[in-house]
Amino acid sequence: MHLDANHLVSRPEAPATTGAWRDPLALLLASTGEGVFGVDLDGLCVFINHAGARMIGFEPAELLGSNMHDLTHHSHADGAHYPVEDCPIFNAFRQGLPCRIDSEVFWRRDGSSFPVEYSSHPIVDGGEVRGAVVTFVDITERKRAADALRRAKDQLEERVGERTLALATALKQVRELAARSETVREDERTRIAREVHDELGSLLVALKMDVNWMDKRLSEQEQRSADAAHDMRERMRCKCQNMSRLIETAVDNVGRIITDLRPSILDHQGLWAALEWQAQEFVQSAELALDWHLAVADAPEPPEPLAMAVFRIFQEMLSNVGRHAHADRLGVHIVVRGTALQLTVQDNGVGAPPQAFEAANAYGVMGMRERARHFGGDIQIESAPGQGTRMCLTVTLLPETQAQT
Repeated sequence: MHLDANHLVSRPEAPATTGAWRDPLALLLASTGEGVFGVDLDGLCVFINHAGARMIGFEPAELLGSNMHDLTHHSHADGAHYPVEDCPIFNAFRQGLPCRIDSEVFWRRDGSSFPVEYSSHPIVDGGEVRGAVVTFVDITERKRAADALRRAKDQLEERVGERTLALATALKQVRELAARSETVREDERTRIAREVHDELGSLLVALKMDVNWMDKRLSEQEQRSADAAHDMRERMRCKCQNMSRLIETAVDNVGRIITDLRPSILDHQGLWAALEWQAQEFVQSAELALDWHLAVADAPEPPEPLAMAVFRIFQEMLSNVGRHAHADRLGVHIVVRGTALQLTVQDNGVGAPPQAFEAANAYGVMGMRERARHFGGDIQIESAPGQGTRMCLTVTLLPETQAQT
């Protein structure tokens, strides 16, 4: 089959250059980095450029007259036979339809394959198809980049899925913790209301009855004889003493309720004294032996928000011991090194598996950790069945200005 370069390349009628430009088609085929070859109706190679021959491991002269399908397109990527009647290259001139494929491979002389993108265009002469011109390019790097991009996308989607699940879990825990906190607050309000009603309310009612009684007796005093008036004064004196005791009891109850809400010792004597007071109160009520160690010499007094957080965390640690440990000895070690506070509570109780402290309903532990994280602190818990539990709070005693920011 003869191809006229004049049909493929436009040029002036009278070239002004030398004979180097006499064969523009050959120059075009030699300069491109893509492989280009032509086949006749039998699939035999009519021409091929150097780039195409090198890609499949041959010299151009070796390929002329060879069946290109049998030579380089005989099998699929998995090694399965590729029938020539299914080949898009040959269907291009059999059916007169061009094609462009990027999902197949060509085979080299050494038996290796490489992914290609190729296009096949029929050559029509005088209304009849005479063959096809095929261009192809090695897309190994493109495939490698696409595979790497796909893997990176899959990894990213997996990470996003994991992070989304983690965020959803964290959000659920935060909601449950918020609901638990609200329940605790409501329970505390209920307890305080009950104490005010049952104790302060009954004391105030008793005082009101005593005051009414005295008012009535005083109004009758002028009508009594001297001896009767003297006896009544003694009875009223006893009544006043009883009222005084009721008032003292009411004052004690008010003080206890106020202490439960916010220990005054925390404001008056600072965090260290409040921690020791709370520890002593706890071991007395729980009947535990206390191993107390406090090493805070020259330590800065923490700002009020941090002091309250540490105190509440300490209370929750003691509460966990009281509810779950079944211990008879408690160790409290408080050490400040520089500006780092380390508060450790350890019991000799029944202990628990580590996962018990990570459970979704371990609201006390979640609350302690959230308080600690708010001030940049951390809580470590070590426990095992039969070996007791050790809880350790580590937090930096920030200056007042930093703690408020």
